[in-house]
Amino acid sequence: MTGNFWQDKTVFITGHTGFKGGWLSLWLGHLGAKVSGYSLPPASTPNLFEVISLQELVSSCTNDIRSLESLVQEMQQTRPEIAFHLAAQPLVRKSYQSPVETYDVNIMGTVHFLEAVRQTPSVKVAIVVTSDKCYENRDWLWGYRESDTLGGHDPYSSSKGCAELVTSAYRDSFLSQAQVQIATVRAGNVIGGGDWSEDRLIPDMVRAFSSAQNLHIRAPKAIRPWQHVLEPLRGYLVLAQKMWKRVPDYCCGWNFGPSERDIRTVEEVIRKSATLWGGEVHWSVAPGPHPHEAMSLKLDCSKAISLLKWRPVLDLDVALEWTVNWYKTQQTKAMNMRTLTLQQITAYETLVQKQSSGETP
Repeated sequence: MTGNFWQDKTVFITGHTGFKGGWLSLWLGHLGAKVSGYSLPPASTPNLFEVISLQELVSSCTNDIRSLESLVQEMQQTRPEIAFHLAAQPLVRKSYQSPVETYDVNIMGTVHFLEAVRQTPSVKVAIVVTSDKCYENRDWLWGYRESDTLGGHDPYSSSKGCAELVTSAYRDSFLSQAQVQIATVRAGNVIGGGDWSEDRLIPDMVRAFSSAQNLHIRAPKAIRPWQHVLEPLRGYLVLAQKMWKRVPDYCCGWNFGPSERDIRTVEEVIRKSATLWGGEVHWSVAPGPHPHEAMSLKLDCSKAISLLKWRPVLDLDVALEWTVNWYKTQQTKAMNMRTLTLQQITAYETLVQKQSSGETP
């Protein structure tokens, strides 16, 4: 990220009360942007939005992404220059329980975001956040590239593939002619402090470890592209800066994943996290049957590395250290959590600067 690009930029974020949306909102505020958010209330108690008092920093509208009229009105009133779409039903297992809601939120929510962008002349750059699960998963040993087939076995994954197609159609049919630069971004399994979602590994571990409960795992040998939440968010910010220059080659899909050495099994992540947490922790394989989930998932990030000069700077061990420290600090109330979160952002920025100058982070 360059200079003071984000200073006084007006930015609109859907899903700002969520995990990734909260980190992105705080970081943009730290960079000097004027952030407006549109989202449902936080989905859990506790939640990142309230723990870091984000409501004090962001102009916040509480509403549903499925309300097109409300979304258009809010975007037109705030007149953003750059817009990020993160609002979603983000859980694979919930998509089996609530497929209609998942498709409604993830597909029509994306349509509504794009339509709001189309009706808001101030928007110059828009980024739609989908998922690494948008690809047709064939359990390959190698990473999926942006040109690989979209698809998805479960409703969540297929809804994200559909969001990619919807964005492409809006780009070709409307937004290119309106000189709006638009791209989609696909990140790996993000971790970090402040995620209390149900049915995700890190939040499940925190709940189990802190209450001395047994942690039940569905697929300990499953391979996932783990990365700290700041890694893909930096990719989104760098991409937005490139798109601001109106270079059409950037208006496409982008992968942001970890290095090959950090694509590890669920079991490896549990063992490392348990060591960092300390004390007596227990986990076991939950009895089945379970809904289908892919056993292997990797991303090929060659395009981002080559064209955006983006590459990960945090290895998984450090990412887990930061994550465990965040949750333990929050539980002990050892310090203000917005302060700690900003400290991690600042430390991450320092590592990025070292990487860009040729130093070893």
